[in-house]
Amino acid sequence: MGLLDNKVALITGGGGGIGRGIARRFAREGAAVVIAEIDPASGRAVAEQVTELGGRGFYIHTDVLSKSSIVDAIAAAVEQFGGLDILVNNAFVPAKNVLLEEKSDELLEQTLTSTIKATWWAMQAALPHMRARGGGKVINFTSIDVDIGAWLHADYNTGKAGVVGLTRSAAAEWGRFNITVNAMAPTAMGATFHQLAADNPGFAERAAAMRPLGRCGDPEEDIGPAALFLASDLSRYVTGETLHVDGGLHLPGYNSRPTGVAILEPKLEL
Repeated sequence: MGLLDNKVALITGGGGGIGRGIARRFAREGAAVVIAEIDPASGRAVAEQVTELGGRGFYIHTDVLSKSSIVDAIAAAVEQFGGLDILVNNAFVPAKNVLLEEKSDELLEQTLTSTIKATWWAMQAALPHMRARGGGKVINFTSIDVDIGAWLHADYNTGKAGVVGLTRSAAAEWGRFNITVNAMAPTAMGATFHQLAADNPGFAERAAAMRPLGRCGDPEEDIGPAALFLASDLSRYVTGETLHVDGGLHLPGYNSRPTGVAILEPKLEL
């Protein structure tokens, strides 16, 4: 018996990185997992892995910048497996890393859409189906970047802070439906990490040293179990929480100031 036997989960961005790790972990516990992913090749590959690991996998093409695409993904999950018990809002669209004053309205809109709006749309679409099952689990994603005010991520930090507010509001309101709503702030060795490690010798070692546990997280073995806790009955009395899953990185934080940025800029003459 697995912790997620007879449960149906949908994971946005489930085709890679942390989403893939969570999907594989859920599969090991017997879940049917819908991979809502924009990339067909990676999405289908992970859906196949889910089935191979003992779950039931299904891929649906999903663009989190589109409300209709998200709503259609929820509907496809219900049509394929008969209901929905777990929603993991993991996907977002990365934005250009520039200073706050250089962020365009277009960048801001894209980031807010793929973070807080996409999470909002998915939760609202999932609600009636979770109510029909007598309850459910929502896992949203925030970031340590919000806590430290990470440089070059002003739009991302704003969106993820909004996700925390949405998580707490939904937890307060949806408890009456037996739905728990929690957030995770994970860091792990996903695609971005591996690219940075390849481009910057010593990056992986420095990243590990920043964490009290002295190592970087694995999406499946380190992040997956935390998501499993929030998705299963093990967390049946936990709601409205933000869980840091980062090897303790949130304790010391980190310095994100880019090199070459002045400590104090000269007064602007208008």
